[in-house]
Amino acid sequence: MDRISGHTGLLALIGSPVGHSGSPAMYNYSFEKLGLDYVYVAFDVKEDKVPDAIQAMKTFNMRGCNVTMPDKIAACKCMDELSPAAKIIGAVNTIVNDNGKLTGHITDGEGFNNNLRDHGVEVKGKKISIAGGGGAATAIQVQMALDGAREISIFNVKDAFFDRVVEMAEKIRNAVPECVVNVFDLADTAKMTEEILSSDIFVNATIVGMKPNFEDQSVVKDLSAFHKDLVVADTVYNPAETKLLKDAKAAGCKTVNGKGMLLWQGVSAFKLYTGQDMPVEEVKELFFKD
Repeated sequence: MDRISGHTGLLALIGSPVGHSGSPAMYNYSFEKLGLDYVYVAFDVKEDKVPDAIQAMKTFNMRGCNVTMPDKIAACKCMDELSPAAKIIGAVNTIVNDNGKLTGHITDGEGFNNNLRDHGVEVKGKKISIAGGGGAATAIQVQMALDGAREISIFNVKDAFFDRVVEMAEKIRNAVPECVVNVFDLADTAKMTEEILSSDIFVNATIVGMKPNFEDQSVVKDLSAFHKDLVVADTVYNPAETKLLKDAKAAGCKTVNGKGMLLWQGVSAFKLYTGQDMPVEEVKELFFKD
């Protein structure tokens, strides 16, 4: 690391756990490639220590910080300003420090939409059905509405969090009145099939399909929901091809796996920190090969 000097700027990831994260490798490679005098590290920060970490960010005059679970909501409360999406969601995953003024952004949804664009798919004017109401799902729903989606049908398990999903749908309607937003019970297979049949894009933003416990499962039970004009995208990235994507591909749908979302949300954050474009093709080749 002979490139670190007394002038090197510090960026970091905070969350817990963070030891498995690929972000330091991706960012440090990009800084080196572009000749930028920054270094990126990961700090294991529990939720109750987030205010201390944010204060330290100011003290060390760090340029910015990525935030992962479980710190996103706590970090949001420490911001001076919020992006439109972060304001609706009440969570941040990217913090930019401009001389002590902290602006919180959420780039998960942006990353998801840019990954779709990378595969030739636009959300503007489209109807989207999406399974899930958690953090990633919410970020995607909000960004899709902000990016001009015509209609969003959200399917979530009718559990203790269902009311929160309904509330978030109302927030999206208030922020983007021209977007129609509906919430349905994930267990209602007939309704889900009906909505997917009239959709342009279907998104799985649940953990169903993920290794090691759910890889033999799919949120879509009725395979007649798949039609050849449908794009099916998954946020699950391990395995790269989930049961959902295999079923969709077999039915003639275009499919988009979850790995690109990680890349593209990082691309958005990189631009916010540096004002420059991450060397996407090289990063893709090195860190995101299937």
